[in-house]
Amino acid sequence: MKLQSMIKKIFFGFLITLVLGFLLALVTVPYFSDSYISDKNRDQVKDYTEIFEEEKSNDKVDQTEEEKFIPIRLDIPESLRAVYMTSCVAGTPSLRNRMVQLIEETELNAIIIDIKDFTGMISFRAEDPDLAEAYATHCPVWDMRDFVYSLNEKGIFVIGRVTVFQDKFLAKKRPDLAVQKESDGGIWKDNKGIHFTDPGAKEVWDYHVRLTRESYDLGFDEINFDYIRFPSDGPMSDTYFPVSEGRNKSEVMEEFFAYLHNELRDLGVVTSADLFGMTTSSTNDLGIGQIWEKALPYFDYLSPMVYPSHYPHGFKGLGNPNHSPYEIVNWSLVDAVRRTVATSTPIKTLNGQLISGTSTPAVYSKESYDPSVVRPWLQDFNYGGTYGPAEVRAQIKATYDAGLDSWMLWDPSNRYTREALDPAS
Repeated sequence: MKLQSMIKKIFFGFLITLVLGFLLALVTVPYFSDSYISDKNRDQVKDYTEIFEEEKSNDKVDQTEEEKFIPIRLDIPESLRAVYMTSCVAGTPSLRNRMVQLIEETELNAIIIDIKDFTGMISFRAEDPDLAEAYATHCPVWDMRDFVYSLNEKGIFVIGRVTVFQDKFLAKKRPDLAVQKESDGGIWKDNKGIHFTDPGAKEVWDYHVRLTRESYDLGFDEINFDYIRFPSDGPMSDTYFPVSEGRNKSEVMEEFFAYLHNELRDLGVVTSADLFGMTTSSTNDLGIGQIWEKALPYFDYLSPMVYPSHYPHGFKGLGNPNHSPYEIVNWSLVDAVRRTVATSTPIKTLNGQLISGTSTPAVYSKESYDPSVVRPWLQDFNYGGTYGPAEVRAQIKATYDAGLDSWMLWDPSNRYTREALDPAS
């Protein structure tokens, strides 16, 4: 009898522990991206891979059908309001469903999902043999096509995010195309241990053209290109670029932008490019090859990452930029609008403000573009400061006051501030 009693106690104790652990996991969204977050914050976010493993469906299910798949293809929202989703969340039904619910219950109308992140792994199973090798072993989205289709059915615009030159997988697979160490010829890595491919390597360009085509066929409404730049954070004095060594970085990047545009022109896919926030105010390439005017002709949208935490202390005469989220975002976007318009003809923006490009002429000769091509990333994560409803809403207001009406929120842990969002109309 004592033995039976002891077995019962052990069994019920194990059952209670299992249930409590599961409930804890359900209220915590995992962090699976190293972008724009400090090492301190990274340690604070727990990896709940167990949830993904429990909830994922059989990733060996064959989704091919006899009938040709026809995506829905939504039109771009006139006023886009989007949030970012990691592939791990996208591959975990309970987590992604809560984010979809957030979109349905608030002013949000779009979502950005990782197709390829800093690891270089692709979140869906590609048909191209070279791309198929990079199929994610950690947090794949086995039903990506059906998931994207279901979002479109709900009227949610779906953007696929592709991290380009920051790519651990491809750099290790093709070290001849990777940024190398000048000291010993090994593969270079930044301060976070991440490898880059050489931005001048045409084989890398073609790789991402093929990935874009497969992603578009899968149903994504738009492809967003991130890390389209030279590396910056790490032992830069020990870098060697096997393809673009000695070349002007901004010219290399402009060639890539043009190549991408020309190779995808027949597809009709909407494209956007993520640029460092200070490209809107800086007239040089910031050492990473990005110049605002050199990207404008080749993408449908430019998305400056105007996170206040990523501006230097004293920017525009301010102290800690985290204490002035409205000012940082507004000044940056006003600069972006002026340089985008770049004409002597006054343009009336959303809030009725007249902006003339003569006060901020284009750095390089170019056509005038509609300011609506500027679609910023805003900060909804804690880094150097706390970002709650007031701070997030201040950035949104700063965007509107710059004459723009579209924005995207970034939080690598996918825990967005609902209180900062207006309810669905």
